[in-house]
Amino acid sequence: MALKRIHKELLDLARDPPAQCSAGPVGEDMFRWQAAIMGPSDSPYQGGIMFITRIYHPNINRSGNICLDILRSEWSPALTISKVLLSICSMLCDPNPDDPLVPEIAKIYLKDRRKYDRVAQEWTEIYAM
Repeated sequence: MALKRIHKELLDLARDPPAQCSAGPVGEDMFRWQAAIMGPSDSPYQGGIMFITRIYHPNINRSGNICLDILRSEWSPALTISKVLLSICSMLCDPNPDDPLVPEIAKIYLKDRRKYDRVAQEWTEIYAM
């Protein structure tokens, strides 16, 4: 049953990919996927390819773990890979510093937004371009 859904998701992604996102299985393993999100325009991540390298964000830690409600308490089988990717993309433009995975970055985001944007842009240039 799970494999059938995964195949359907893969076909849906190929037919109607979400803007600035790509995802697919790693090799032949349909249960292990890799995704990439192009840094959204008008964000400090613009021009970068996210989640293949380090990112400066209060809701994403050094290991690539993502603090997003739909990946935890708000998960629903109705969610698709496209919807998850779009939610992550949206989170890049609108972090949630009230539920941070990296509290130090959340503090900077809340206290000095210019510094946050500058460091996020620097990390994007160093690690994601």
